[in-house]
Amino acid sequence: MRKRRSFLHQCLYDNSEQVTNGKGKNLIPPPERESLWKAYLEKFKDPLIIVLLVVFFFSVIVSLYEVFYMGQGKNILFEPIGILSALLLATGVGFIFEVKAEREFEVLNTVKDRRPIKVFRRFMENGKEKIRIREVKKHDVCIGDYVYLENGDEIPADGYLDETNSFIVDESNFTGEPYALKSAYEEEFEKETTFPTNMVLRGSTVIGGTAIFHVDKIGMDTIEGKGVAKTQEGREVETPLNQQLDKLGSMMSKLSFIIAILIVIGRMVYFFFFDGNAANNHSWLEIAEFALGSIMLAVTLIVVAVPEGLPMSVTVSLALSMRRMLKENNLVRKLHACETMGATTVICTDKTGTLTQNKMTVVDYDFYGEDAEKRIQRNIAINSTAEISLDDNGKEKPLGNPTEGALLAWQKSKGINYEEQRHLYEIGHGEPFSTEKKYMKMEFEAKTGVELAKDERHVRYVKGAPEIVLEMCDVTAGNTDKKHVLEKLSEYQDKAMRTLAFASQYEADGKWSPLTFDGIVGIADPVRDDVKDAITDCTQKAGVRVIIVTGDTQGTANEIGRQIGLLDRNEKQQTVTGDVFEKMSDEEAMKLIANPDFKIISRARPDDKARLVTLLQKQGQVVAVTGDGTNDAPALSKAQVGLSMGDGTSRAKEASDITILDNSFSSIVRAIIWGRSLYLNIQRFILFQMTINICACLIVLIGAFTGLDSPLNVTQMLWVNLIMDTFAAMALSSLPANKRVLNDKPRDPNSHIINKGMGTQIVGVGILFFVILVGMWQLLWHCDIHEVSELFKSEKLTLFATGIFDLSKTKQHLSPYELSVFFTFFVLLQFWNLFNAKYFKTSRSLIQDICGVFKKDEEVKTSFSPSFIYIALVILVGQIIIVTFGREMFSVSPLSLRDWGWLLLITSPVLIIADIKRFIINRIKT
Repeated sequence: MRKRRSFLHQCLYDNSEQVTNGKGKNLIPPPERESLWKAYLEKFKDPLIIVLLVVFFFSVIVSLYEVFYMGQGKNILFEPIGILSALLLATGVGFIFEVKAEREFEVLNTVKDRRPIKVFRRFMENGKEKIRIREVKKHDVCIGDYVYLENGDEIPADGYLDETNSFIVDESNFTGEPYALKSAYEEEFEKETTFPTNMVLRGSTVIGGTAIFHVDKIGMDTIEGKGVAKTQEGREVETPLNQQLDKLGSMMSKLSFIIAILIVIGRMVYFFFFDGNAANNHSWLEIAEFALGSIMLAVTLIVVAVPEGLPMSVTVSLALSMRRMLKENNLVRKLHACETMGATTVICTDKTGTLTQNKMTVVDYDFYGEDAEKRIQRNIAINSTAEISLDDNGKEKPLGNPTEGALLAWQKSKGINYEEQRHLYEIGHGEPFSTEKKYMKMEFEAKTGVELAKDERHVRYVKGAPEIVLEMCDVTAGNTDKKHVLEKLSEYQDKAMRTLAFASQYEADGKWSPLTFDGIVGIADPVRDDVKDAITDCTQKAGVRVIIVTGDTQGTANEIGRQIGLLDRNEKQQTVTGDVFEKMSDEEAMKLIANPDFKIISRARPDDKARLVTLLQKQGQVVAVTGDGTNDAPALSKAQVGLSMGDGTSRAKEASDITILDNSFSSIVRAIIWGRSLYLNIQRFILFQMTINICACLIVLIGAFTGLDSPLNVTQMLWVNLIMDTFAAMALSSLPANKRVLNDKPRDPNSHIINKGMGTQIVGVGILFFVILVGMWQLLWHCDIHEVSELFKSEKLTLFATGIFDLSKTKQHLSPYELSVFFTFFVLLQFWNLFNAKYFKTSRSLIQDICGVFKKDEEVKTSFSPSFIYIALVILVGQIIIVTFGREMFSVSPLSLRDWGWLLLITSPVLIIADIKRFIINRIKT
């Protein structure tokens, strides 16, 4: 056992230790920042962006060929310009948002590393070597230094204590322990601690007592530095949305190229074997021209088929959600985190500051009579060195010992002014608190001129560990049985409370009264008010698993688990500690965490949390990690989503993707709702766009095999692309989050973004639209139309029904008016289908929303979107303007108001029939 002696005596006379001079490198550099242009180029690694780049390249070639060799107008260049705009918008919006968020998280390490630290340094004076305390900058502390610490100091490096005096450290950044007793002496060492009792860590804060410690590790070699290094290793884990978009991009690229090849083959077959080459002229020049034209047509189809609006839709959706989540106290740093929260299957959470308030509070007490309660109130007020102060936001906060601060705050909440009590007494002799005695005893005497009762003028107050204080006392107030005291004490300790006892005696006529045991209090870091409901929403509704990873003891961790509803009261104790977990092989650990009954790791170290995240990801889980301390940074960085708390450390925020500004677990639930709603909005956009793509591709394909020209020219297709890309993306991205998505289970990250139901609807509706459009197309080729109402004549309806697959034609070309009718008919089909996409996978319908607006139904707020309606009107008004004023550019002529009415009417069943079906189904379900 180590012999206690003076540090100076040890250094000067034993000469067994060295006090090192010189400049150190006690620095933890901030993470390296990529240059802006490199960060922007990173956006072009997205698979869909790469496909879009290829499409842009082909589009430019085709457009230049048509302008310079085929004599087409320069309006042909609108197509590549539109694709380039979509490219720049899709990459630029995300880049700007992320750069802006990055600047909000700059860590000012330079200022922190210049804080003065009190270090013992050797120097020569009058030819003699002496040791004195010198102040040096934090970054100049080096290995071998002896550092003096006192209340309020931040520990500058890792090391081992040499001398301590009632030394208490806030170690919550590393272990979750805000009140860690530290000692240099072996007889005071605690067995169950995350780090040795005589070890102090860089980044911890002294909250009581004094100490001298010997620096063992500095800078990046410290526990904090190693955590930062792991944080800076970067996140290689691909998000679920990226994985699914990769699959979609690959699938669409393959399908579009297959269709393009079929078009070339079909046209060449038509050229050689049908009337494409009626004169049977096989000159190489004509064959080459026809083949080149076929290739150009195929490339045009690829341009139409590839959804250049999808990357932009994803980016716009993420950016809008990022802004809206900020209003709900979720500050998003990385755009992908918005959606990934919706795919989360496991949340690994720390305890202190996330589940609890990180504020020691009196949660229960047991006083033995009114007189005893008054004595305890005075004991709390005057037998304390703590104070209640105000922070920068004007909120009250305790200064000094957290336990004493909690007692003062509790008394103040009951209207007791501790400062008035302190003005009544002078402090006399006493015994300050020490870790050896585990109590403090102080005498107080009334000030001159203060009138107090005889038994209040000269008093002695004791407070400390209940078992110790109870043994010291002669009597118990109110003749309370000691058995009752011990039972109550055991009850508090079973609930993981810190317990404190109070005793008192007074002096009268030169004699002291018996030392009286007055009562006990239970102090704990209380669970946040909203946590229990939030945990229930996660585990029981959303199907998201929650695992607590904390540096606290098993007892505290299990009690918190029960209080928040993660553990049932009858559920067996969670016994896995950081030491046990560390010793497990990966196979053993994987088996452990696969068990749904595994819910808590206590006495965990930073590496344990990071390892848990990695193992969960290997099992295919999508992991979110919450944390507020430096110790959480590695795990925050490794997880698919890192969630730091608003009052957490800079290291934690730097490593995270989202900061929960109000430190509320319920904000995490809201982030899950936003993430799932955002993913649903992306699915809605894909549903809408792919339906149009199938329809458009089939029309071009059938034209290629029959020799008929497409009824939609390039500029018309550009407007259709604009509708299904830009405007549809904006409209569907603007839909609000709906709490109903919380009732769904997390999606499989390996699933395809187009599920079976979507695929059926896309193919079914796409083919239905194609059949209707082919019928309209053939009707226009076989008769002349001068107004839309003529379509309802019996002979026209008969011709439509019987000649739907008659791919011949009776005239050379369609008139501009007929092209206007077909073009508008096509656009309005998509316009009404946009509403169907909006109500995809909801329990609402347009009929319900219209009725709800008049009834002022609250549920309408989560379904009705004014932005969606505005954008839908922009599409409709835009179509009217194009048809009315586009003329030669769009090959159209104006339609009358009567024509518009008829076209809206005959296309409206696309929405009406589907909405009636939704309304009936929703009624049946409810």
